[in-house]
Amino acid sequence: MPCMYRLVHHSKSSKPFINVTKHKQSLKEYPTAGLGSSKFMVALLLLLCFLCLQLGAARDTITSSQYVKDPDAIVSAGNKFKLGFFSPLNSTNRYVGIWFSSVTPITPVWVANRNKPLNDSSGVMTISGDGNLVVLNGQKETLWSSNVSKGVGNSSAWLMDDGNLVLREIGSGNSLWESFQEPSDTMIPNMRLTANVRTGEKTLLSSWRSPSDPSIGAFSVGIDPGRIPQSFIWNYSHPIYRTGPWNDQVFIGIPGMISVNINGFDILPDGNGTFTLILSSANESFIGSFVLSYDGSFSELYWDYGKEEWVNVWRVPNDECDDYGKCGSFGICNAKNSPICSCMKGFEPKDADEWNSRNWTSGCVRRRPMQCERIQYGGEAGKEDGFLKLQTVKVPDFADRSFAVSEQTCRENCMNNCSCIAYAYYTGISCMLWWESLTDTRKLPSGGADLYVRLAYSELENRTTSVKVIIGLTVVVGAIISAICVFCMWRRITDYRERKKRSKKILPDESMMQDGLNQAKLPLLSLPELVAATNNFDIANKLGQGGFGPVYKGRLADGQEIAVKRLSRASGQGLEEFMNEVVVISKLQHKNLVRLLGCCVEGEEKMLVYEYMPNKSLDAFLFDPLRKQLLDWNKRFDIVDGICRGLLYLHRDSRLKIIHRDLKASNILLDENLNPKISDFGMARIFDGNEDQANTRRVVGTYGYMSPEYAIQGRFSEKSDVFSFGVLLLEIASGRKNTSFYDSEQVSSLIGFAWNSWNEGNIGAIVDPVAIQMLVRCIWPS
Repeated sequence: MPCMYRLVHHSKSSKPFINVTKHKQSLKEYPTAGLGSSKFMVALLLLLCFLCLQLGAARDTITSSQYVKDPDAIVSAGNKFKLGFFSPLNSTNRYVGIWFSSVTPITPVWVANRNKPLNDSSGVMTISGDGNLVVLNGQKETLWSSNVSKGVGNSSAWLMDDGNLVLREIGSGNSLWESFQEPSDTMIPNMRLTANVRTGEKTLLSSWRSPSDPSIGAFSVGIDPGRIPQSFIWNYSHPIYRTGPWNDQVFIGIPGMISVNINGFDILPDGNGTFTLILSSANESFIGSFVLSYDGSFSELYWDYGKEEWVNVWRVPNDECDDYGKCGSFGICNAKNSPICSCMKGFEPKDADEWNSRNWTSGCVRRRPMQCERIQYGGEAGKEDGFLKLQTVKVPDFADRSFAVSEQTCRENCMNNCSCIAYAYYTGISCMLWWESLTDTRKLPSGGADLYVRLAYSELENRTTSVKVIIGLTVVVGAIISAICVFCMWRRITDYRERKKRSKKILPDESMMQDGLNQAKLPLLSLPELVAATNNFDIANKLGQGGFGPVYKGRLADGQEIAVKRLSRASGQGLEEFMNEVVVISKLQHKNLVRLLGCCVEGEEKMLVYEYMPNKSLDAFLFDPLRKQLLDWNKRFDIVDGICRGLLYLHRDSRLKIIHRDLKASNILLDENLNPKISDFGMARIFDGNEDQANTRRVVGTYGYMSPEYAIQGRFSEKSDVFSFGVLLLEIASGRKNTSFYDSEQVSSLIGFAWNSWNEGNIGAIVDPVAIQMLVRCIWPS
C-alpha cells in the first residue's frame, strides 16, 4: 500500500514514467502478446515500486544515488525543516543550509560550506565513496565534508524533524555525525553546546562575519564549566559577556530568567568532566531560536505568524553594564547611575585621572589593609574584619564553589581563611568564595544574589559613625521614647494574650484537628524536614503570595520537588480553611486537580505540601506580554478543556460533590507541559448527596469572579463555579484581566466589555489575536 500511494501521489505532480493506459490498449490490438506482456507488466510494477520507494526516501534522505543538487531541496518528515542551497541577503554566493520550512524569507539555522561558498549553481550535496557527507562544486572538488575519521563506505543522511542532519551507517543504524555537533550561529530546541573540564574541548555557536557572509566570524557562545558552570560570549578568546553562575534552574546573572521550563535551557553534567547546555521547547508549534549576531549580540527570537516576521524577545548585551569587566576589579556597575561605574565601599580608584575621564578598566584598590595583611607586615592586628552586604548583584567572575551546608558555615569558611575576600550563598549553587579580585560585578534591577565583601573593621566602623551620633542624640530623649516603647510593648503583649484566648475558644482543639488529619489519611511531614527542604524558607525559594500565605519551592531529602504553602499569621484565613483544604483535596484524585502530598502542623505552624508546578499559575502566562505568546490558540483550548474536566469531576464525577467558590486564573497551576490543575480548596464546600444549593453569611472568594446571587445573597451552587469559569474563559480568550478596565473604556469589567462588544457586533474586539480560532471553536463547535 505505501508503494501504491507513493506512485499515485507522484503521478499527480509529474509526468508518469510509463503510460499504462496506452499499454493496455496495445494488448487489445495484439492479443497474442498477452502472456509475454503479463510477465513484462509484473516486472514493470516491481520496478515502479522500487522507484517510488527511492523517491519517497529521497524526500528527507541523502544517499550516494539520491543527492541534493542546486536548486533542489529535501524536507523533514513533518515538513518542519528544509535542506538545500541558498544565497544570503545581498550575495550571489551559494551555500548549503537548513532552515524552517514555514518561514520566509529563508532564515538558515545551519550552514555547511560556511568558509567555502559556491560562485555558481553547480553545487551538489551527496555521500562520497568513503561514506562521508560532502558538498562538491561543478569540478567535483570537495568544499565541505563531515570528516568522519573512519571510512564506512555505506551510509546515508537523514534530515530530522528537529532540524538535525544525521549521518548514519546503513545496516547498523549507528550515528556517525550530526549537524548539531557542528552548530553555526543559531541554537534551536534539542541542540547541545558542550564543554569538557579536563580536555578543554568545546562545542560553540559561532557568528557570521556579516549579514551577507556566513563564514566564521569573531564571536562565539558557549559554556565555561571551569569552576561553576556559566555561559559566555567571546570575541575570539576575550570574554565580552557573562551570564553569571548556573543554579540548576537559571543563570542567576540574567534578570527575569524564571526556570528551565520557560526559558528552555538546562545544563547536564555526565560525571566525566563534560557539561552540556541543552535547549528544549514546551510547545512544538512555537518557532523560536537563539541567534548569535555578527556584531556579538545574542538574542532570543520567535516567529510571529500574524505579522510574518521575527520578534526579538530578549537580547544580551543589553546595556553598557553587560560588557564584561566594564568597571574593572572591585568596581560595580549600575546602569541607572551616572556615571555607571563606582568603587565598592572600602575601595578607591586605582588611577583617579583615568577614572575621572570615565575609563574604568584599571578598577579599584582597597583603602585599608585587612587584619591578615596588617599582621603579615608587622602591624597591629586590631579588630577582626567584617563583611559588607551588596544586594541583588550579578556576582563576580572566578568564584570557587564550596558545598557548605548553610550560609553561616559559608561565612565562617571565608572569615577563617585570610585569602578569602568575599562570599555569597545561593540555593542550587551553595557557597561561592572569591580569593583574588572581584571582576564583572553589576547591580541588577531584580534577582541576582547577595554578595558579602570582606572589609577592614575600620571601614565598617566609619559606616557606623553616623549611627553612633544618632544613638547619642537618642539617649538625650531616651527616657520619653523608652516609656512610650514600654507602654506599646505592654499593650501588644496584652492584645496577643487576648487573641490567643479568643482563638482557643473559637478554633477546634488539638484532638479535633488530629481527628481531621486521621480522617484525611495524609502523610505528616515534620517542621525540620520542610525547613531543610526550603532552606529555612529562603526568599530566593519564594514562588508567590496568596490569601493563605506565602508559597515556597522546596526539595525533600529524596530529591522530590515540592511546593510548600505556609499559613501566614496575618492571613484572613485560619485553621478552618486549612482543615477544609486538607479534608477536601485529600479525597480527590484527578489529573486536572493539584495533588496534595502531605501537611505539617507543629505549634503555630500550619503548612500544606503540594506537587511542584514549575510553570506557576495561569495568570503568570496569560497576562504577560511575552510569555502569553507561548499560549497559542491550541494550547489555550487544551487549558480550557483541562479546567472543564477538573470542574466536571468536582461537580459530578467525584464521590463528593465539591463547590470550589474561588475559581480564577491564579488558582489554575501549570505543570511542565502547561497542563492545567485546579488548586486552592480552602474555600471549597462539600455538598450532601441530594443538596444542590446552600447559603452562607460569610461570602468568600474574589470579587469579579463571584456570581451575583452569591455576592449579594450568599447563595451558592454549581452555577457559582460555572459563572467564575465563564469569567476565566473570557480572560483566556482575550488575554486581559477582568479588572484591567478603566473609566476611559466606559466599562468596569471584562464582562461588561464583552457584552457591549457582542451587542455592537464587534466580538473580535475582545479576542487575543493568537486565540481567535479557539473562540470560534468554543462558540461554534460544529
